[in-house]
Amino acid sequence: MSSERSGPERTDDGRYVMVRGRRWRATDPDIPEDDAAALRSHLMAARRAVKEAGRAADDAALRRARERVQRAKVALGERGTPWWEQSPAERSRRWRDGLARLDRLHED
Repeated sequence: MSSERSGPERTDDGRYVMVRGRRWRATDPDIPEDDAAALRSHLMAARRAVKEAGRAADDAALRRARERVQRAKVALGERGTPWWEQSPAERSRRWRDGLARLDRLHED
């Protein structure tokens, strides 16, 4: 891991970030930055949709938005099988397939 990398403090092994004293799984560092940025954009849009659906008390929209959050978090490596337990091919397939699915959902 480069010392130039910005963002929250990471554990020594790089697998977790520390935010306000809590440990969270870090994004897979092997995701190319352009793709990681696209996945983060999908994640933020999905989180906004969760908030909007909650305000509107729209249960179906809330379920769809939460599923989009889950898909983005899995694609980023922050949920699901830990990225450090996956082969390079599995890791690549995880984020590529996740991004493709999220892009298709966004088009609908």
